[in-house]
Amino acid sequence: MFFKLSTIFGLLLILGCSQEPTLQTYFVAHQEASGFMSVDIPMSFLNPDEIELTDVQKEAVDSIDKLNMLAYSLKDGSETEFNSELDNIKTILKAEKYNDLMRGGNPADGKLYIKYIGEDSEIDELIVFGFSSANGFAIIRVLGDDMELSKIMKLESVIDQFDTENANVEDFMKFLL
Repeated sequence: MFFKLSTIFGLLLILGCSQEPTLQTYFVAHQEASGFMSVDIPMSFLNPDEIELTDVQKEAVDSIDKLNMLAYSLKDGSETEFNSELDNIKTILKAEKYNDLMRGGNPADGKLYIKYIGEDSEIDELIVFGFSSANGFAIIRVLGDDMELSKIMKLESVIDQFDTENANVEDFMKFLL
């Protein structure tokens, strides 16, 4: 009897631990890999207190904890590796927990996908994924607690006022070009 229970428990443990890859595990595995650049930015590093924000924009900023950014540059990598990593990311983002928000672009200039985890009024992660066969790809994970999509969208008009220079965002963008 003990053997049967321990065997069943062992199988359940193995099956329970065999999870599909996530963006978080992808980031951890690639943050120091050749051809990649990784930047983690707490929201406070963007100096949102120095920007005049509406109450709704302030609530949106307060709901964001940090940004995780990962990029692969074709100038520092290879086309074969680029295509392989692109397939890996697309496979991860097909998982049921990643909800589609928006798609744009075209095969010649590049494509952009915006996805999220959670409900419309309680987003835990917003994902911006863009790629171009000329430059490479970038993934930005906006992490927070109960972010509201409608409020996050209100930040569009002030996004260029955040202090991106001191937070390595500009170096990140230059890496891709």
